[in-house]
Amino acid sequence: MIPPIASNFVAGETPAAALDHARRLNDRDVGAILNLLGEHYDNPAPAADDRDAYRDLVEDIAATAGDVCISVKPSQVGLDVGEETFRENLRAVVDHAAERDVFVWVDMEDHTTTDATLDAYEDLAREHGGGVGVCLQANLKRTTEDVKRLADVPGKVRLVKGAYDEPGDVAYTDKARVNEAYRDLLELAFREYDRGVAVGSHDPEMIEYATDLHDEYGTDFEIQMLMGVREDAQFDLAEEYEVWQYVPYGDKWLSYFYRRVAERKENLLFAARAVLTG
Repeated sequence: MIPPIASNFVAGETPAAALDHARRLNDRDVGAILNLLGEHYDNPAPAADDRDAYRDLVEDIAATAGDVCISVKPSQVGLDVGEETFRENLRAVVDHAAERDVFVWVDMEDHTTTDATLDAYEDLAREHGGGVGVCLQANLKRTTEDVKRLADVPGKVRLVKGAYDEPGDVAYTDKARVNEAYRDLLELAFREYDRGVAVGSHDPEMIEYATDLHDEYGTDFEIQMLMGVREDAQFDLAEEYEVWQYVPYGDKWLSYFYRRVAERKENLLFAARAVLTG
């Protein structure tokens, strides 16, 4: 069983548990982005297993009437095996989801995966005319150009600050500089995008800035936050704005926490504050 501290951040080990959590969120006007835990497979077999698990999850989601979608990590469906394996598996998930009107987010991992991830996303988004989204990280120095590149792609973009501890030659390492970059990227996206912006942040100042940009440009937007982090704020915001919660689930929950803590020491402190403050 998942211990109490972990159950704040992971919906359970099974798709049924994740879907139960999604229904409870929907009852409070919050959407659910379901992510099966797993990443960095260097063998094609587990990548294929998770590909098939996502396809089964899509079937379960399609059978409900709720606001539920999925989010897939590239290294989970084969990017560490090879780019061709990744593309084949991701396409199998996205094609299956598109036939059933289920939205697919493609997560972003460390900077070495950015080009392969964006290339695959853009091809699938153009092919399907939408129905798929991708995450961009403000701490990477390249992201301004990536936001511009994707302006005419018929998918969606989630902007986050970035959780990976990247080298200084490719990323901003100072917190204040990352915040500045995030604000600049929000302004650019709200000004240039006409299909909406996903604001992936728990920072009240950034969320308030996004609402100001919405008032200025009229661009649709949604707020995305992690399960277990500022959940009271999520429900409060959902009374006025579109809010989605990122919901991890699966039997790899222990490695999920080890990885998050290993990436940055701030992640552990952030999780502890979330538990203590709700």
